[in-house]
Order: sequence, then C-alpha cells, then structure tokens
Amino acid sequence: MEVLDPAYMIGAQEMAIQYATMPRLAELDLSGDAVTWKPSEFVTRLELASPTRIEFDLKPGLTWSNDYGEVTAEDVAYSYTRQLEGDWAKRWAAMESIEVTGTHSGAIILKHAYAPFMTVTMCTGVATVVCKAAVEELDEKRYTLNVPATCGPYYISEHIQRQKLTLSANPAWSGTPADFTEIECIVVEDGNAGELAFEAGEIDITKIESASIPRYEENPPENAGVFVAGNLQYAWVGMNTEHPKLQDIRVRQAIQRAINTDSIRQIAFKGVAAEAHGIVPPGILGSRKEHGYAYDPEAAKALLVEAGVEDLELSIVTINNNRERLLAAQIMQQNLAAIGVTLNIQPLESGQFWGYGRESKGDAWKDSQLWIMRFGGNVDPSDYFQWFISEQKGNWNWERWTDEEFDRLYTKALELTHEEERREIYMRLQEIMESTGAYIWLNHEPEAFLYSKSIEPAVDPTGVYLFADIAPA
Repeated sequence: MEVLDPAYMIGAQEMAIQYATMPRLAELDLSGDAVTWKPSEFVTRLELASPTRIEFDLKPGLTWSNDYGEVTAEDVAYSYTRQLEGDWAKRWAAMESIEVTGTHSGAIILKHAYAPFMTVTMCTGVATVVCKAAVEELDEKRYTLNVPATCGPYYISEHIQRQKLTLSANPAWSGTPADFTEIECIVVEDGNAGELAFEAGEIDITKIESASIPRYEENPPENAGVFVAGNLQYAWVGMNTEHPKLQDIRVRQAIQRAINTDSIRQIAFKGVAAEAHGIVPPGILGSRKEHGYAYDPEAAKALLVEAGVEDLELSIVTINNNRERLLAAQIMQQNLAAIGVTLNIQPLESGQFWGYGRESKGDAWKDSQLWIMRFGGNVDPSDYFQWFISEQKGNWNWERWTDEEFDRLYTKALELTHEEERREIYMRLQEIMESTGAYIWLNHEPEAFLYSKSIEPAVDPTGVYLFADIAPA
C-alpha cells in the first residue's frame, strides 16, 4: 500500500481501505447474475435523472473525524473536481461539472450519455469522497498514507507500513454498525506465506495463488472453504518497443511465437487460469475467442534469421514473491533457449517492480526489455484500455508505443452506448495492441481466497476486500 489519496493511488487494496473508512455514493451490486450498481449507505438517493444527469442526496449527520464536521455536497464536488487533475483523470473524462444544490444534495453532469460511468467510475475507489477542509489544509493539497479525515464504519487505528494495518470500529459512525470491533490486516506479499499463516490459524481469510486452488478445493483445512471472487485479471508478457534489441518488430514477433503459453497455464498455473486472447476477460464485452499468432518455434527462428539477429540475450523482470510468475519465467527461458535466445530472469520486490517501467520512478525504464505484468479491470471493457493510450507512454504503457487510431477509437468508445458498436471497437483495440508484437497474452487468473467458515467472506470481482461487508457466519 502506497497512497490512500483516491486521486493518486495505485489501486487494488488501497481501495479496500477507502471503502471501509471513507464515503462514496455508489457501490457494486453483486446480488444478481450480472454485476450492476446500487446506492451506498452514504446517500438517501442516487438517481439517473437523465442520461447525462446523476442526482444525489447525502444522508445527513455523517461526520468527518478530527472535528471537520458533516460530510456535505461541497465535499463531493471538491473530491470529483480534483480528480480531473489527478492520476485517474481518464476515469472522469465523461464528467462535465458538478452542481451543488443544497448542503447534502447535488448533481453530476456528464458531457454525453455513458452508462458505464456508474460501474467504472462511481463504484470504484476513484469516487471516494475526501474532506475538502482537511485536504485544503495540507501543503500539497494531497496525501499519501496519513488520511487527514475519515468517515465510515471503520477507521485506521494503526498502520505499520509493509507489516500490518488495523481497522477499528468507528464510534462516531451512525450507519449500519461494524460487525467487528477490530480487523487486523496483515501484509503478506508472498502468497505461500499467507497460506501457511491461514493453516496455522493466524488469519481468517487470505488470497491464494491460482496453483493452490485445486489442492484446497480437494483437501481444504478444517472449517475452511475456497471463494472465487472473479477473474477480471489479465496477464501478459510485455516488451519495450524502444529498446535497441527489440526495436525490430520481427524480433518481437519471434518472441511471441517462441513462448508456449499453453505450457505456462498448465504447469505454472495448474490449468485453473483461463486462456487469454487479449486483455478483456471472458464474459466481458469485447472478449476475443482467438488471437493472431501461435506457438511456432520454427517460425520464430525464421523471423530472427530474417531480422539478421544472432546470439540475442534478453532480460525479463517479474515480482519475486509470486511463484507462478517465477515458474512462468523459467518456462519462457527454456522456450527462448530453443530458438537460440538467452533469457535472464530478474526477480524484483514489489515496490521496485511497480516502478520499473515508469519514468517518474527513475531510469530503470531505459534498460527495460521484457516483463511479466498483470493488471485488474472492472466489469466494463472501457476500464481495460486506459493504460495503453499515447499519454500513458512512460507511465503504465511500458511497451512505449503510440497509435493514433487506438487513441481515437478509445475516446469514441467512451461516448457510445450501443453494445455492438462498442464490442467491435474493443476487439479492434486488441488487434492494434497485438500488431505491435509487444504482447504475449498469458491468462486471466481467478481471484481466489481461502477463508474460515466462521466468517462470511466479502470480496468484489476485482479481488478487493469489502471489509465493511465481512461478517460473522
């Protein structure tokens, strides 16, 4: 966990803490077959008054910590307006303005009709409401881990970075009471360590690696179960198109064809991760059923010969505490050796890895070559493509390519509501990505959790804990 400020966070479990300790207007509705949205406990009304107008009434009497008074519509307007200058501005591209119509009421005005705004933006951490007065008192008008004011069923009572975070029931909370006096969140960066801690009775719920699912489903610990929240993750091998060794697209295409992704799924991921044909997971609008290259070592060798490349030596980075990805890298190492390419594996600790391809984090990107990457998405396909537009080059577009058609179609899709038109665009966007030769699609991993049957687990489809919804069984 690095940043709890919703305008500058990385995401993932930072959002889990926001959901438990901060206001938001909407949340995902997981009660039906399809994932939709519903008003949160912080509002008495949240309504789509028209395709471009979302009206809200906050619940009166909800108070910020540290004597900052009531949560008001001014806080909502401030929170969402500042997002336009933050790291998640693209999530707010459809928003025109916010009207404050009363102390507790207001309206979000959109530039154009865009139905996914509710799930992609309003139901995620970027729509977390911050306290205007508290943030404005900060020198830089932003924060990292020291949240200046909170309001929710829990508050952060203790935080030791990279060790643990404790949530305690908020005595000033006037909504549905917290189910637990305290929730202790232990930071476990190694999946295997989390499984061992669970088996030792030290924790009640933990994320498990894909390879562990069959073992725990067949022989779970006493009074334990496996819960799969969703499979909205997408993993790939990326390549830096600007690196001298990888500038020739024929070299990148050779690597694409040399990697046996079937073996990686079966050996490293025990066959439980769905095959990937792009970045959109199965069941989401725009998911592809095939991709445009195949495992073909002979074709890979021919491409290297055509490019005039011999004795090629490359490096690949991956997170050092993920056994599946380390094993996947070893399989890739063997695959590439078969076509005469040496692949050196560089395991990195998580903080170092996530800064690897970002120019703002140092100069490591200049030497970047290959990496194993996994992102998570939301329940709408628009969420998957925002990281690959031209302006993300040097930030999250580590592959460092730009494409005018990609940027234009991405923007166009944001303004459409016709499902088939959107599907065609998202299929085309994946074709463009693949045509760069910079991607090898790996899989869509399930978000699986091992939990004690003494509790009711609550995790959203992206794998984010819903601490306020975890309850005694």
